[in-house]
Amino acid sequence: MSEITHPTIKDGWFREINEMWPGQAMTLKVKKVLHHEKSKYQDVLIFESTNHGTVLVLDNVIQCTERDEFAYQEMITHLAMNSHPSPKKVLVIGGGDGGVLREVVKHPSVETAILCDIDEAVIRLSKQYLPGMSVGYQHPKVQTHVGDGFQFLRDRKNEFDVIITDSSDPDGPAETLFQKPYFELLHGALREGGVITTQGSENQWLHLQLISDLKKACLEVFPNVEYAYTTIPTYPSGQIGFMVCCKDKDRKLNVPLRSWSVEEEEKLCKYYNKDIHSAAFVLPSFARKMLR
Repeated sequence: MSEITHPTIKDGWFREINEMWPGQAMTLKVKKVLHHEKSKYQDVLIFESTNHGTVLVLDNVIQCTERDEFAYQEMITHLAMNSHPSPKKVLVIGGGDGGVLREVVKHPSVETAILCDIDEAVIRLSKQYLPGMSVGYQHPKVQTHVGDGFQFLRDRKNEFDVIITDSSDPDGPAETLFQKPYFELLHGALREGGVITTQGSENQWLHLQLISDLKKACLEVFPNVEYAYTTIPTYPSGQIGFMVCCKDKDRKLNVPLRSWSVEEEEKLCKYYNKDIHSAAFVLPSFARKMLR
């Protein structure tokens, strides 16, 4: 069987070059290309790296690596889940790798967790190549729906306690998931006091205007909107942020309503804890000023 090649890999290095982060690029040394296919929606590349484990790449952009994925999955999930008093029904839009599902079902209050991802290839290949993330699919409370998140939400009203949008970047199949009509659908699908988190247009070093515009769009729909972030080495500039929105205007999103003991935190999580929950909303002055 011939060796799999890909245009992003040259001289044994994967290079993530993209106009979303002009003049800079993340490179990872490739040990072996495991899989490449063009799905109905995007280019899917999976390779084993020398230092970051297995890497999933969609449309030439790193989605996750086994070494640091938890910094993203845990934060996008638990910032929302622990900002709700008792989340019972949870929806994940995107997140086909299964990482967010894995985190959602750590909360014993959850009765149903539904994942809706448009691309069956991501689900199928994550189950094959990313078992540490796709383990979430094996949980009895989990249901999977392959389809468009926008369409899925149109049929859902006043149904979910928490909705987590784990999408790819705004310049591909996920573009509509960063616009006001999508947030209106999220608002309609949430029960009273419901919470959402969404991938918040990358990070403060590169996309502050995008983040500002996204926050304004969210504030036109939700009475309570905050921006938080996490550090993650293999995302552009080592950082990615989230919009956290709630139907309850008085809820303090930067203070977890529920928390684990230190022992539970260290058993359940590698990154998230109640202190980092609050710290994630503390922004450097340049970002705080822009997002005020």
